[in-house]
Amino acid sequence: MSIKAIPLAQDLPPGWMRPDLGPGVGAWMSARAGGVSLAPYAQCNLGDHVGDAPDAVATNREVFKRLVQAEPCWLTQVHGAQILRLTRSNLLSDGPQHRADGVVCTEPGLACTVMVADCLPLLLAAPEGRGVAALHAGWRGLAGAGDMAGRGVLHTGVHALCESAACEPSDLRVWLGPCIGPEAFEVGADVLSAFGVDPSKTQGPSAACFQAMALPAGAAPKWLADLPGLARRTLAALGVQQTSGGQWCTLADSARFFSFRRDGVTGRQAASIAILPR
Repeated sequence: MSIKAIPLAQDLPPGWMRPDLGPGVGAWMSARAGGVSLAPYAQCNLGDHVGDAPDAVATNREVFKRLVQAEPCWLTQVHGAQILRLTRSNLLSDGPQHRADGVVCTEPGLACTVMVADCLPLLLAAPEGRGVAALHAGWRGLAGAGDMAGRGVLHTGVHALCESAACEPSDLRVWLGPCIGPEAFEVGADVLSAFGVDPSKTQGPSAACFQAMALPAGAAPKWLADLPGLARRTLAALGVQQTSGGQWCTLADSARFFSFRRDGVTGRQAASIAILPR
């Protein structure tokens, strides 16, 4: 396969984002453009678990690394609430890939990174670049489904970052990236129940984040779920006061984003955050 030239760090490919999360921090969100993968993974697929050619994924990850100017940590994501505390030693270890849905770091030059194709990526920064985190939040991770204590990935991620960076949740800045939007995310009664909402009455603390769909008679009931809205409610309950983003729908924008619900076989974009070298 011929390899395209890797862009310079200041020249982000079309559709990529560079969120502002304060001094001492660099943050990035990739999009479809900028890589070498062929359809249905075109172009900058960063997932090595979706059937794409391994050499194409490796090249795309080198593009990503060059653009963020830090060493990304690629997780094996499991839709849970496990958080990796990233250090240079465990990033460079020869052991198995880390199974987690969040990563926290207090060392410069290491990029906390999560991959998504409809789930919600969140980037978190402590004051003065003392610590950063990236979280992968689907509905299971947000609700804490399968966690004996019922704690979701936002709960474990916020507390891990605050502990590592010696700060309070109110000190954090949080950016919500592209995910499947509230006009496209169809869910069943099990999802409402996971968030403590009574499906028969659509009542509960998170009920405002679910809109009943008009369906033919006899069809199983469905609702439209607001994933960013659910995340904001959880963050507010945890004491986080500074949030931004969350307005982009991966399913609706096929030119810019990969979407598993839209395409089935598709690639993954990534959100990443790093402490900049002093």
